[in-house]
Amino acid sequence: MFLHGLSGHGGRWRRFAEQLPGFRVVAPDLRGHGDSTRLPPWTLEQHAADVVDLLDALELDRVPLVGHSFGGATAMHVTAMAPERISRLALLDPSTGLSPVTCEEVALEELEPETWPDLDAARATFADVWRPEAVEVEVPANFVQQPDGQWRRRYSTVMAVAAWSEMARRPVLPPPGMRTLLLPATKADFVSPELVAALRDRLGDDLTVHEVDSGHALYLMLPVEVGALVREFLCEA
Repeated sequence: MFLHGLSGHGGRWRRFAEQLPGFRVVAPDLRGHGDSTRLPPWTLEQHAADVVDLLDALELDRVPLVGHSFGGATAMHVTAMAPERISRLALLDPSTGLSPVTCEEVALEELEPETWPDLDAARATFADVWRPEAVEVEVPANFVQQPDGQWRRRYSTVMAVAAWSEMARRPVLPPPGMRTLLLPATKADFVSPELVAALRDRLGDDLTVHEVDSGHALYLMLPVEVGALVREFLCEA
């Protein structure tokens, strides 16, 4: 199962899934995003419970779990809540244990979400950093027009404010014995040395860390390279 980050949607994984032949990729819209419910609570515990409920609904007993950014924080909570349901964990530049000062600043910005005059302008913004195929998935699926004619991404503003508070919390680490891949993005500052050290202390040889020379949305910027790392991890004995 693959979990997107804040402001995203499950469809963001569509092109990345092409790097994983032979795998069934399940990629839900998290609460407050896309077609999922907007209703609170918006805690990491609730997001994790939603994931476990989806596993139950799909009759999936035990699966690998991949999470990017806020989805990575959610994935860590899933492993703490229901470790028996997760066979291994891949964290793509997870957003947890972030600076409270930074989180407050960004949460305040969420009160006035970024907007674009038209979809071409939105495409141009994302084309500066994402692969073209990722942009073509993102714009049709994750933008909605407001009454004033402006376009914005299709997620709940109040959920996003709450999410930044959640990302300032102390990380909830996977249980000992959970085989884990950590992919920090070197051109972002979400994964702190303290988080890496805490994961190493908790997981020991069950942790693999591989830095990726990328910005935060690493699987959208470098799908082939990141896909190869995730595929190798998921296929290893």
